[in-house]
Amino acid sequence: MNTQEILDVALKLAGLSETPADSGVVVEGQNIKKIAFGVDIEVGELLLARQLGVDAVIMHHPKGGLPMVDFHNVMANQVGRMVQAGVPINKAQKALQEKIEQVSRAHHVANYDRVVSAAKLLGMPLITIHTPADIMAEDFVQNHLDKHLSEIDKPKVKDVINTLEKLPEYKLTLAKPISRVGKDEDYAGRVFVTMAGGTGGGEKVARAYFEAGIGTLVVMHMPDDIIKAVKQQNIGNVVVAGHMASDSVGINQVIKALEKNGLEVLRMSGVIDPIERSN
Repeated sequence: MNTQEILDVALKLAGLSETPADSGVVVEGQNIKKIAFGVDIEVGELLLARQLGVDAVIMHHPKGGLPMVDFHNVMANQVGRMVQAGVPINKAQKALQEKIEQVSRAHHVANYDRVVSAAKLLGMPLITIHTPADIMAEDFVQNHLDKHLSEIDKPKVKDVINTLEKLPEYKLTLAKPISRVGKDEDYAGRVFVTMAGGTGGGEKVARAYFEAGIGTLVVMHMPDDIIKAVKQQNIGNVVVAGHMASDSVGINQVIKALEKNGLEVLRMSGVIDPIERSN
């Protein structure tokens, strides 16, 4: 396979007809048979990949090229997810705008060539697969929670956490799912997963979800200042499922598809193997 064909596998799985701004082929390559796939790829991981004899590297978080510079452009996709939750489209757009501008400023000053130039010098094909994997994680976790929580009468926050831990990535991670806003015995209400769209939307987005009737948000991660603000709102719960585990849920679906296409894939840099293997 070549780099574009590998990317196309992920796009098809996620139901995308176009490549999101935070994903793409960064360094092209052909005749790829062995891949290293990591959540975060820096120069050290590229050198390790070369030592391991891989033909290409896939990074989840954009660390170079246009996928990094244009990262903020995918955040507008969160509007559609918010509308699914019942947030009016105009309110969703305005709630997101401030965070989009913050992310744009942060990435504008970043060194977008560091990893890319290293990959080129090493002759290592490099691909970024971010939003496609996150969409798969979001959908998979939402369907899993909907199925199992429907069997519980008036589920509580602790039930959300216990249900997440039935998935292998959350079972095996060292950073277990945890409630950051709300106690174990609090009623969960309507549980809604938001994991795609670049990064979290901030306190205004959380409030918009809660005001639309969501009782518990399930997210990959949430910074302290946003947690504090959401606690002060006192209108909903937030379960942080875990960053590496949640990323791994989507990434493992991509890996499974690539393996079906005959590729060998090495997990590295944060990707949790869903199968417990004895050393």
